[in-house]
Amino acid sequence: MASQHQIRQYLAYWFQLGKRVMIRNGNVALLPQPVIEGDRYSKAFEQCWEQIQATNAGDCYLEGTSQTIAQLLTPGWDILPCSRCSMPIPMPNIGLRSLDCPCSDLPQWPNTEIPAPRGPVSTQARLLEIRDRLTNRGQTGEQSTVNASSQSSQAS
Repeated sequence: MASQHQIRQYLAYWFQLGKRVMIRNGNVALLPQPVIEGDRYSKAFEQCWEQIQATNAGDCYLEGTSQTIAQLLTPGWDILPCSRCSMPIPMPNIGLRSLDCPCSDLPQWPNTEIPAPRGPVSTQARLLEIRDRLTNRGQTGEQSTVNASSQSSQAS
């Protein structure tokens, strides 16, 4: 089953490529911009998500797809990477899997020369991960130097 987090990420990635979400049974198209603000989704994205979840939203789906957001939130669906473009796409858990991807009508996609869509990134958390990795590498390097020194002194 696709989680709410996965559905939000799925929409955010496609919004960054200009795909819209259709609400009210396809009568209203929404494309929040910007999608990401720093380490979180933008206010425009959050407002769009609220409209999708509203009781009067009707059927809501990503432009170029046939699955509704409500269907994706049932146990019958997962969000997996497209084998062609690596973007998140809905896949049924059981039955025949479609080869359709929302990228099929984007003439310039996949394009490896531009940054790929992404989710929000916590800069502080990412910097802490890098610091920890460098700190651990430094400690490992010091231990290697100490071990090499002790081995060479034992050999003498």
